[in-house]
Amino acid sequence: MDTRLPLLRDWLQALPAGLGLVPASLRAASDDASFRRYFRLEASGLPGGTAIAMDAPPPMEDCAPFVHAATELAGSGVSVPRILAQDLARGLLLLEDFGSVTYLSRLDGTNAPALYADASRALVAIQRAGRADAFPPYDRALLMRELNLYPEWYVARHKGVALSDAQRATLASAFEILVAANLAQPRVTVHRDYHSRNLMVLDGERNPGILDFQDAVHGPITYDLVSLLKDAYVRWDEDQVLDWTVRYWEGARAAGLPVAAEFGEFYRDFEWMGLQRHLKVLGIFARLHHRDGKDRYLADLPRVLGYVRPVLERYHAFAPLARLFDQIEGGGGGSVGYTF
Repeated sequence: MDTRLPLLRDWLQALPAGLGLVPASLRAASDDASFRRYFRLEASGLPGGTAIAMDAPPPMEDCAPFVHAATELAGSGVSVPRILAQDLARGLLLLEDFGSVTYLSRLDGTNAPALYADASRALVAIQRAGRADAFPPYDRALLMRELNLYPEWYVARHKGVALSDAQRATLASAFEILVAANLAQPRVTVHRDYHSRNLMVLDGERNPGILDFQDAVHGPITYDLVSLLKDAYVRWDEDQVLDWTVRYWEGARAAGLPVAAEFGEFYRDFEWMGLQRHLKVLGIFARLHHRDGKDRYLADLPRVLGYVRPVLERYHAFAPLARLFDQIEGGGGGSVGYTF
């Protein structure tokens, strides 16, 4: 029995009458990879006539980081939902409704340049305004913990591959190279899931509406850009990704952000950061399936795998990992090459 829904309805019923809330109108608004749930309800006293109720059951979830991040990001001038009411102890929030039109649902070959330009400008604003002490550090321990999701959940659990000691050593060596490069990047505020399912299409200068920011950290400057442009849910040609990456880099430099002075160096950082993220995502999607019973993410695994192999091919430092990757996937890849 769902005991949280009556709790949520009772809480909403007790909120100020001026909001015009109709708790009986609660309906699912979106699905989430965590324990959080989102509901839309009628709210005649608010612009648009609806609001979003978030249920984040303690102790599995904590609303405090969401509230903190919303305050910090709003200070940078980007669009995040206003928090209309909160009960942190019980894990309940009432939020401004950004509607149901995600970037993922709207993107096509015609509107993508404009939508990504908006998302890039918003990202620069977040990075430019962010305070170093506002969020936890994206440090070595966290980067490694994320990377280890790949051998634990994807390789061992999903692929059923038992790595030998030599193969584990290859993986560990590659992880060390990757994390050292990630940590050497300039550091800014990192949303950590800045992609097409968490960006909402809004009218005019408010676009995009930004969601799911509660896991924000202070870390590598390329992380959110690679989340955006090498998205686990939508893929673009490499030439297009390169073009959008150049445009971000130019905008970031103009804004005074500490990006590399040479684009080739920046793009290498971008690709190596993407390798960390995509290995992590393979582990997360496998875990969502095997542990949490959320098998819809399996359909996105081929797209994520498709990001990994070209990066392994382009950089000599990852030649041993490229061979191991092919052994895990049961295929043969191209020759390892170089870039920039």
